[in-house]
Amino acid sequence: MIHLDIEDFAALADYLCKSGLCSDGAVLPFEKLEGGVSNRTVLVQFRDGRAWVLKQALPKLRVAVDWFSDPERIHREAVALQWYARLAPRGSVPSLVFEDRERHLLGMEAVPQPHRNWKNSLLEGNLRHDHFEQFGRLLGDVHRQAASEPELHRVFADTSFFESLRLEPYYLYSAEQVPEAADFLHRLVADTRARAVTLVHGDYSPKNILIRDDRLVLLDYEVAHFGDPAFDLGFSLAHFCSKAHHMPDLRLGFAGAAEIYWRTYCATIGMNRRDRSDPSWTRGLESRAVRHTLGCLLARVAGRSPLEYLDSDERARQRAAVISLISAPPASVAGLISEFLARLES
Repeated sequence: MIHLDIEDFAALADYLCKSGLCSDGAVLPFEKLEGGVSNRTVLVQFRDGRAWVLKQALPKLRVAVDWFSDPERIHREAVALQWYARLAPRGSVPSLVFEDRERHLLGMEAVPQPHRNWKNSLLEGNLRHDHFEQFGRLLGDVHRQAASEPELHRVFADTSFFESLRLEPYYLYSAEQVPEAADFLHRLVADTRARAVTLVHGDYSPKNILIRDDRLVLLDYEVAHFGDPAFDLGFSLAHFCSKAHHMPDLRLGFAGAAEIYWRTYCATIGMNRRDRSDPSWTRGLESRAVRHTLGCLLARVAGRSPLEYLDSDERARQRAAVISLISAPPASVAGLISEFLARLES
């Protein structure tokens, strides 16, 4: 690896010019972007109006506990950006500009301003049902099309980044911290490892969504792999349930919006139709989505990357609620949402 720290702006300017990426030198002041723990991220704006986001993978993530992952994952993101651009609704995926394998770096087109981060908007209490519907359609479109694309299984067969960024820090680490949930989490991991069904984003959450002109744009593809679509569902539903927990005045609103997301996803993939002819790859999907939601709800209070907006009391309450549910998980996503929120009140 050739050393470059893109947060060293003098070195970055030199790199862009010497690489021919900025031949005329017409670059505005760089801006370091916040929000991620696994990458250095810098906004590059050119005087001709172009704007790129540069991402460089870190070998050690910026969290309180030791968490390591091979920076080669940035090149998985480069491949995923190109595939998601084919599978997702038009305009919902940034375009890849360049990839530098020697410096574990990529550049993509920046989402034009003005835009909002969806996580921040939700935490401010802005719940719009059309955003949840778009979120469900986007994921459903990708899962449905990728499930019938044989080449994707080969391209995304390597799950090592999913192991180091999700299964170990979320489920296996939580199993060490919460012994009463260890059996549930180990079974969940074993089942997940054994299932390769479709293209899985692996980080499908509001923090990775920008809203531009009321359209959702999806970011952060470094955990993409061919695996169990239930993980994407559980990961995202856990975020909605955690926010409902954190914002009691909006619990019913978040619960209803989460169900809209789930129903839209089901309609998009052709699941739960009246003729009972669900696609074969969706068999057992809802029950697995429930289990992954429980696993992620626990991981976000006991894993290596706890949700920063939950205080210590909320984390303890969420942990207790999950433990009370894992012995007999609800049969449906709607039932899980209802039961989880009810346990918070008890």
